[in-house]
Amino acid sequence: MFGRESLKFLERFMNCASPSGYEVEAAKCFREYLAPYCDEVRGDVMGNSIAVLNPGAKFRVMLAGHYDEIGFQIVYISEEGLLYFRQNGGIDKLNIPASEVDIITPKGRVPGVIGKKPIHLLKPAERDQAVELSDMWIDIGASSRAEAERSVSVGDYVAMRANFRMLNKTRFVSKGTDDKIGAFVVAETMRELSKRGVKIGVYGVGTVQEEVGLRGAHASAFGVDPAVGFGIDVGFATDLPDIPKKQWGDASLGGGPILNRSCDNNPVLGELLRKAAKAHKFAYQESAAHRATGGTDTACIQLTRAGVATALLSIPNRYMHSMVEMCDLRDAEAAVGILTETIAALTGRECFIPGGR
Repeated sequence: MFGRESLKFLERFMNCASPSGYEVEAAKCFREYLAPYCDEVRGDVMGNSIAVLNPGAKFRVMLAGHYDEIGFQIVYISEEGLLYFRQNGGIDKLNIPASEVDIITPKGRVPGVIGKKPIHLLKPAERDQAVELSDMWIDIGASSRAEAERSVSVGDYVAMRANFRMLNKTRFVSKGTDDKIGAFVVAETMRELSKRGVKIGVYGVGTVQEEVGLRGAHASAFGVDPAVGFGIDVGFATDLPDIPKKQWGDASLGGGPILNRSCDNNPVLGELLRKAAKAHKFAYQESAAHRATGGTDTACIQLTRAGVATALLSIPNRYMHSMVEMCDLRDAEAAVGILTETIAALTGRECFIPGGR
């Protein structure tokens, strides 16, 4: 299981506020953690973080996990001092009322709560309907617009309140697990590879703005120009009631990372992952996507320049895009092991053309 330093990093990382477009806290945390283990750690103008082993090597492997999270942005401050907002990323509006949030300002975080009309004042027909985001607001305790504007501004980003908590020895809940757990796997894999004396170039990238269109991966993959790319994101855990496994597959917390078969996944690279997992006895689960998934950094990396051999590893996640996403550390640990062994075995002379040259 992960050591104390890794778990301390995980908690700090999960508790960072990093809404899409303003990921500064998570970027700083990611870079500081990897600086002692990598030859080079840098950021780019998008906010991506790039940690490098062997920057001079011609054969380059890229690992990507996004550390942006869903959230909001302030669009209007009312005369009563209430903050109205837009969604930033895919929001489930059923989960939003009564949430605790932090407004991210240049002077620091400002706490608030998301409010709506009390149930007692709703008409009977309204009580069974989902409340629109336009009918919610953020209350920071201000009594007027002038008072609110002394603390916050239109355009400020909003993140869910930090809430990381271990439920037992292996499972935890947190906001932003999609996809800080993937970026955590990237960081831990880079740390492990730093001990292995690899000769190829390895680029561990914490990407930004995935939730609003895979934007960070698009820029960073073009800059790295890898021959091989791994996307590490979350996937749906289906070990819950009323999720049809005949449609969504069978994936459970603690069963290992999900290895995917779809148009986003190079079959040659996929076999190398499975070979490494079996040889070193790492648990994994299988998924068959019904189409090119397109919803993760993997798809964006694959289509960079003239094409990249890519593979997606998914960490099973319950309650995705909520404030209480749940993952199992055993799945993250197995993902780190599979990635480490697969990458450490690469020589740079592999052919990833399906069917061979």
